Amino acid sequence: MGRGDGGEQEDRDEEKRYSAHGRSLPDAGKKDKERRGVMIEELRSAPGAVFFDAVGSLIHPDPPAPVVYAAVGRRYGSALDIEAITAHFRVAFRRQEAIDRLSGWRTDEDREYARWRAIVAETLSDAADPEACFQELYAHFARPDAWRVQAEAGPTLRIMAERGWHVGIGSNFDARLRGVVAGLPELRPVRTMVISSEVGFRKPADPFFEEIGRKTKIAPTRIVYIGDDFANDYAGARAAGMKAILFDPEGKCRDSTVRRVVDLPGLLAE
Repeated sequence: MGRGDGGEQEDRDEEKRYSAHGRSLPDAGKKDKERRGVMIEELRSAPGAVFFDAVGSLIHPDPPAPVVYAAVGRRYGSALDIEAITAHFRVAFRRQEAIDRLSGWRTDEDREYARWRAIVAETLSDAADPEACFQELYAHFARPDAWRVQAEAGPTLRIMAERGWHVGIGSNFDARLRGVVAGLPELRPVRTMVISSEVGFRKPADPFFEEIGRKTKIAPTRIVYIGDDFANDYAGARAAGMKAILFDPEGKCRDSTVRRVVDLPGLLAE
C-alpha cells in the first residue's frame, strides 16, 4: 500500500491534472523536440540532484494492486471482483486524499497506517475480517518482490549517477519504501530518499520538496524532479522552485508547454 498499491496513478482525475483544452497545436511535435533538446542538454551540462517519484515512475505493483486485493479479500470472504475493487479503491483513495488536503498535506507514519487501514476497509467492504485483510496487504506491499522496476530504470539511474548527478527518490509512501528499494538491485544508484511520512508533509506541499534541498544541500534551481503525477510531482516541484519533468509513458498530457518524457531513457537520448 502507500501510493504504493497502485491507486494514485489509476486514480488521476485527468480533467483536472491534464490539459483538456483541445488538441495540441500543429507544431506541438516540433516544440516538444526543442524542449526535449534543452532538457537533455541541461541534464548533461549542469549536474545537481535528480529525484524520482517512486510508485508509477520507478516501481509498479506486480501483480497489479487490484489483483492482490482480490486474492486477499477472497481469503476473508469477499466476493468482489477486480472491477468492483478498482472502483471502491478509487473512491476510498479520493476520500483520504481530501482529508489530507484539508490538513495541509501533513502526515506521519501513524497517519499513513490509519490512511491505508481505512482504504482497505472501504475497498474490501464485504470482507469478514477487514483488519486481517489490511494487515496482510500492508505486509505484502512492504516486500521487494511485490514490485517490478520500470523498464530501463536501472541503466538510466546508473548513467545519471556516473555523470555526476545526486540521484534520489522523493515519494508519498512510508517507511516501508526503504526496505523495498533496498531489495531492488536496479535502484542501487539511489543515494538519498525523501519519504513523506518521515518529512511530515506529503507532495505537493512545499516542505516536502524543501526537504530534498536540505538533505542534498543543493539549491532548488539545480534540482530536477521527475514523476508521473502532474499535480503532485510536476506542479509541486515547480512551485518549490525546482525544474520538473513529467513522466508520461501513455502520452496523456495534452499541454504542449509541459516538459515530459515517455520513457526513462528519454532523459538521456539525443
